[in-house]
Amino acid sequence: MDLRHEMQNGFRRISKSGNIVLLLVWHIIHLILGVLFVVREILRAVESYLITNGYVKTYTNLNLDRVKYLGLVVDSDEARKTSQVIELLEWLSAIGVKKVCLYDREGVLKKSKEVFIKRFGSTELPKGKDSTAVPLLSEKRMDFEFVSISDGKEAVAKAANLLLKKYYSDGESEKPFFTETHLTEALRTLGAVEPDPDLLLIYGPARCLLGFPAWRIRYTEMVHMGSLKYKKYGLILKAIHRFTKVKQNYGTLTRFL
Repeated sequence: MDLRHEMQNGFRRISKSGNIVLLLVWHIIHLILGVLFVVREILRAVESYLITNGYVKTYTNLNLDRVKYLGLVVDSDEARKTSQVIELLEWLSAIGVKKVCLYDREGVLKKSKEVFIKRFGSTELPKGKDSTAVPLLSEKRMDFEFVSISDGKEAVAKAANLLLKKYYSDGESEKPFFTETHLTEALRTLGAVEPDPDLLLIYGPARCLLGFPAWRIRYTEMVHMGSLKYKKYGLILKAIHRFTKVKQNYGTLTRFL
């Protein structure tokens, strides 16, 4: 649940009660939290500045071989700010990320996919005999996958129907206890299985997955980056660097860094 939303609801309840003491306490708590938020953002900005400008040498060399597929989870309200998303993708492209999964709950990013693909996709080769002199222009800067919560629901529903027909249409066959393996096989049969992102950067007010498909994060490391409005280039470098240094024990639960 969004802390800001909870605080607003609490303020309404206290205001209706007419208790002046509680109202004063609420304002004091709100002031303290506001100051802490400002201090945190200042510290984050300073840290990002130091990393971006190379004062912290730890983050200068990134092992991007471990980040073959990076996922971005964006709150749908913030995803409507296309310029902010484009700036974020520009940073990732500059870092060297080649494949990105873009997710928001309502599918806002999916509606703008032509904008992203046109800006970050392949560049057409110039026509003429000299076109072979610039082979790099034919390479894609980024590959994209666009996902929303409806994709996950639809995929699971189709997989469930497939399993039902396969194992329950015949009344005499043995009825198995469905496991993750059965679901994965059904999704793969339907062509709905994409690789798990290696690293998932979450932009939004709440520290949660916002409905990102659970079967896509079995071996994924997740980092909550705060609001997209306050995104920081240096903190992205830090998150990627920390991921490349993590030792993953497959079969254990994923965790937030």
